[in-house]
Formats: sequence, structure tokens, C-alpha cells
Amino acid sequence: MDHDGFFERNEGRYVVTHTQGPVWQKIRVALSSACQLLAACMRGPSPIVHVHSACGASFFRKSFLLALARAFGSKTVFHLHGAEFRQFATIETGPVGRRWIRHTLQRSSVVIALSESWAEFLCEFAPGSRVVVVPNSVPLPPVTARQPQEGNILFLGRAEQRKGTFDLLRAVQALKKTIPVVRLVIGGDGDLDAVARAAAELGISDNVDIAGWMGPEEKKRRMEEASVFCLPSYDEGLPMAMLEAMAMGLPIVVTPVGGIPEAITHGDNGMLVSPGQPARLATVLAQVLGDEELRSQLGTRARKTIEERFGTTVVLERISRLYRDLATQ
Repeated sequence: MDHDGFFERNEGRYVVTHTQGPVWQKIRVALSSACQLLAACMRGPSPIVHVHSACGASFFRKSFLLALARAFGSKTVFHLHGAEFRQFATIETGPVGRRWIRHTLQRSSVVIALSESWAEFLCEFAPGSRVVVVPNSVPLPPVTARQPQEGNILFLGRAEQRKGTFDLLRAVQALKKTIPVVRLVIGGDGDLDAVARAAAELGISDNVDIAGWMGPEEKKRRMEEASVFCLPSYDEGLPMAMLEAMAMGLPIVVTPVGGIPEAITHGDNGMLVSPGQPARLATVLAQVLGDEELRSQLGTRARKTIEERFGTTVVLERISRLYRDLATQ
């Protein structure tokens, strides 16, 4: 959990606030995290409390911890993840919940957004919030000689409509006519049975490998085998799977949603296709799969982008500076 000594350098401690399992186990972990926070605040001096939050139960659980920390005079950092936060904050939550969300954002010492577009939304939704942009980070793996398989497309993420999974299946159906060996590998959870049914209905079951959830070693192997990474989402923050693929030097085809256009320049370090356009997606994938020089260029520039802007060392230093600034305020 401690990347390159980050916690040691910042005298930090990681506290688990949630776990998978039965309700009683989740309650036990949540109470334990609150008790650990209380103990740290009571020992003094008040620590800086940094939470990573998505939406739904995650938000309410973490916002309670922030409120508890502020009661003891702690500076607080709310770090937003999750592409569905806008819908959660503006549509799914009632008036009381929206007021609490705004209160949490406005009372936080700093709110971290993953992209400028998300920062703009947060400032509009909760005026007066101090919002800074710190992107997701990924480790930069050693350069290895990848051995991509012809026509191999890799999708990593939750298999669902929001991630564009079914658009990608339709694109593969179109690609099969000109690239018979095309193969789509789907790594992740979600409604995998629905994906299998859709592939069968489109007549591409033999071209789709529904691998399900992947551990680190399998994911690395699949990236080494892939000719291109594709994530045709309808909304995103700044997807980790995309950044990991870029770090591996994979050419990527993605959609210009969320923070993606701030990281990807079409034709330079990736290819952009508007969401919900499977025919156009198939055209761009065919272009990348059929041009080895283009794939090499895109992959090289993608890795360079990670090295310069999204590498773990670069991003964690920005967070360390943020902590130092808060400590002197």
C-alpha cells in the first residue's frame, strides 16, 4: 500500500474503512476505522485526514469520518473518484443529501478532483470549495518486449452499458468481416452473462474471450498479448485501466469523456471516438490494428505521457506538497 515510502515520508497511516463480506463485518470495519481516527485525533496534534471517496454509501461513510475529524480541528482532504458522482449528487440524492454533499465539499480543507472537467463541476455544485486537480497515478513498469497477437483487442473494466461494452461487441462484429482473426478479451466483473448472450446474438462468440476478473499477473500477460486497448465509455473520471495500458506502451482507443481528453490527444498518444458510435469505433480500431507504425507511435507516446504526467512518483510528490501546504496553514 505504501508506494515508494510515501506514508513514511509523510508520517502517514492507512486506515481501512470498508470490506467485502456480511453486513456485520462491514459494520465492524467501519466502527474500527472511526475508533482509529478518534484515537489519532485525541493523541494530538490533529492529523491531516485524507479520504478517497466514490458515491453512494462510500460517500456517506467517508463524509462522516471527515466531519468527525473536523470536530477535533483536523484539516481534511476529500479525494473524489467515481465517474457516477455527478448523477449521484444531482439526481439520485434528495434535497437533504445534496445539502450534506455540498457541506462536505465546502467544509473540506481541500477537494481533489481527477481532472479539470470534474473540478469545474465540483466548483459549480459547491461554490466556495477549494478544488485542486491531481490525476490518478500508475507505476511505470520496466520496458519489455511485448509480443502482441494479431487482431487482439483488450477491454478492462466493468462489463456494462456505461463502459461501452456492448458498443465494442458491435464494433467487433463489423471488424470480423475484414479481420477474421479479431479477438476481444474482456477483463473485469459486471453482467458477464449478458455479454455472453450479446456476443452469441451477434455471431461473434468465437471472437470474444470473457476472462472475468484478472489478478495482476494475468492482467500484465493480457496487456503484453494485446494489439490495442479499448475503453469506449459513456462517462469516466480518469480510468486507471487506461493509464495502466498506456504505461505498458499499448496503443489505446477511448472516448473523449470525463478527464480523458485532458490526457489524450487524438492521433498522438491515443485515438478518440465519440461514445455510442460502434461503426466509427470499428473504423478506428481497424485503422490501428492494420497499421503497425501507427501502433508503435501511439504506444510510445502513451508511455511518455505517463512518465511525464501520471507516474506514481510525479503524482505522489504533488500530494506531499499539498500536505506540507496544509500543515503550514
